Amino acid sequence: MATTAQDLMLRHRHRYTVDDYYRMADAGILSPDARVELIDGDVMEMPPIGPPHASMVTELQNRLMRAVGDAAVVRVQNPVRLGPHDEPEPDLAVVTPPLAKYRTRHPEPADILLLIEVADSSLALDRDVKLARYAACGIPEAWLVDAQAGTILRCHGPGPDGYRSSRALHGERTVPVPGLSDCLLDLANLG
Repeated sequence: MATTAQDLMLRHRHRYTVDDYYRMADAGILSPDARVELIDGDVMEMPPIGPPHASMVTELQNRLMRAVGDAAVVRVQNPVRLGPHDEPEPDLAVVTPPLAKYRTRHPEPADILLLIEVADSSLALDRDVKLARYAACGIPEAWLVDAQAGTILRCHGPGPDGYRSSRALHGERTVPVPGLSDCLLDLANLG
């Protein structure tokens, strides 16, 4: 079987660490306004945020903050450190309090209750790459919100090959926030 150029490139790929990523920013290789994130050692450009995406993120942010109150911290489009080669910026992260512990570090897998990706133009990347990384890094639950279709895919049971189960949320008016059974998220008329 012949080895293709792509096989050789993948075999000899250099995976950047989070420390490399920050050094690139400090050296000016990544501009301060670059919309990038580190996924499995690759610096990936993030697509622009369109109005449907921004609106859905804001709607979910407001609803999550009402649902969790002081029981959790809701972070919006901020980094989470998932390991030495992963520092994505999910659209929403629900993490354990107190907020003060994130003044000196980003949330890590043990801090994360839920990650939410809102997909507009980024559906394939969010579904096929980011959710797989979240599962491999042990994030207990992740949601993929399709802003165009108005659907939510709820994924849980993380493992090295992805989430073991997922189901679309159809018609649920409220759902418990993962890790906070007393906190119910209102999904009625979302979007």
